[in-house]
Amino acid sequence: MADIMNAHAFEQAPPAGGGASALAADPIGIVTEISGAGSRVTFDRIALDAMRGDADEMLAAAGQVGSLVKIRVGGSWLVASVRALKLTEDGHADIAAQIDFLGEGEEERLTGKLFHFRRGVTRYPTPGSQVLPVSTEDMRQVYQTDDRANVKIGNVYPTKDIRAALYVDAMLGKHFALLGSTGTGKSTAASLILHRICEAAPQGHIVMIDPHGEYAAAFATRGAIYDVGNLAMPYWLMNFEEHCEVFLTGSTGSQRQIDADILAKCLLAARGKNRLATDVKLTVDSPIPYLLSDLTTTIQLEMGKMDRAGDTAPYLRLKAKIEEVKNDPRYTFMFSGMLVADTMATFLARMFRLPAEGKPISIIDVSGVPSEITSVVVAVLSRMVFDYAIWSRGEPVRPILLVCEEAHRYVPNERNADQSSVGRILSRIAKEGRKYGVSLGLITQRPSDLAEGVLSQCGTIIAMRLNNDRDQAYVRAAMPEGSRGFLDAIPALRNRECIICGEGVATPVRVLFDDVEEALRPASADPSFSQLWRQTGGEEASLQRTIKRWRSQRR
Repeated sequence: MADIMNAHAFEQAPPAGGGASALAADPIGIVTEISGAGSRVTFDRIALDAMRGDADEMLAAAGQVGSLVKIRVGGSWLVASVRALKLTEDGHADIAAQIDFLGEGEEERLTGKLFHFRRGVTRYPTPGSQVLPVSTEDMRQVYQTDDRANVKIGNVYPTKDIRAALYVDAMLGKHFALLGSTGTGKSTAASLILHRICEAAPQGHIVMIDPHGEYAAAFATRGAIYDVGNLAMPYWLMNFEEHCEVFLTGSTGSQRQIDADILAKCLLAARGKNRLATDVKLTVDSPIPYLLSDLTTTIQLEMGKMDRAGDTAPYLRLKAKIEEVKNDPRYTFMFSGMLVADTMATFLARMFRLPAEGKPISIIDVSGVPSEITSVVVAVLSRMVFDYAIWSRGEPVRPILLVCEEAHRYVPNERNADQSSVGRILSRIAKEGRKYGVSLGLITQRPSDLAEGVLSQCGTIIAMRLNNDRDQAYVRAAMPEGSRGFLDAIPALRNRECIICGEGVATPVRVLFDDVEEALRPASADPSFSQLWRQTGGEEASLQRTIKRWRSQRR
């Protein structure tokens, strides 16, 4: 191997005026095969061993899986990551490796150092070209941020002081996904990223759907917190499809179609009684306030027009369901009689932080929402974001970021699909949202359960450790080709570590997230069984309080 490297040394001679310093480190291998996205190289094991004791942490890690190498092509350096290693088959002590090209940078003529790194490859090396290790200084150039708005979120692996950044406009402009198995620090990472964005843009507009009530504690001082106690979401904001999901739960097949036709006719009549309906082209989807009592009265009148008693069953069924929802205390946050006034402007201003007043994020805690209408509530909120963006065109642009925790619950794949409207609106936002200034952030522990194509719409993917083979394969299929080598490390990531690929970073990178202050962390820590099971006392009073809240359906 050493003889081959020396034989090809003339190909790597530094340009005129460069001097011997152009090769600050000794070569560690040669290129043996070239393809479009990467190549195969052969490392000299003796050269690698000589690097192990180097004071430079990157040179000391040379040749390991995940490390970077560089190859000089003309006056440029081509940078690649090491994906896989194996011993060569010829019996020598050399190591065959697969590498993936990341990008290229210019060569500083006096020192031979790398600078002005950019993604993509314009010129490829030839077989026999020498491979050199990347130094820590080279790493700084590769991951150096440019003048675009960015937020620092951690350190580049395996360094301790090279900062990793997310480019805010690129990440939000083309959506992002944060993926990771339970217990990997996914919620804390989401909190960290959103906090950094809030710090950078205190007048921003972020809406987060929180299905477990985890994030209220983390954003108590930086946002507005809404739950069933203060959400006050008017029922009349629902479109016809969402009305059907709430009021036609007991109908199926042809029976459901009959009930839907009756509801459409009566809903249109109820909306038409509002004076706001006189100046608009009224439809069943128009967000015009109406009284539930007007809806039931209209149903009663329509039923009175029937000739035969048997035809009244759909009317009675629909009327009974509306009365049931109206009188159920669990639905008060949405179906209260106090929510009939035209509060649409006030509601949107609260939800979308218009103006933000230094608190740019709304945490919508839906953990207390009855499970049978949780999807409807999320659908209404998501559709309000999208419809507002569409109908506000021509006004000063106010981009909105919609973040969905447990996203696989709302945009499930065909295998788990429940035909709810929330999946359709979130899929539409994923496909069309960026045209209207709506950004989508998906957080999930089961990416393979997401709707087909939604993950591929996310321009930036932040992948923490995934233990399931199917999830790993799903994420790998959604990643750019040049990132595949990084993805092989997903099962081996430690807690708080991630692989970031896509538009939000200059090049694929492995990152150790910054630690988050206790006060800014979500309430998602696992209970300590060994510690909590040592405690005793007060169980009877606690049980009584729990039963009281349980029966009253109030937290």
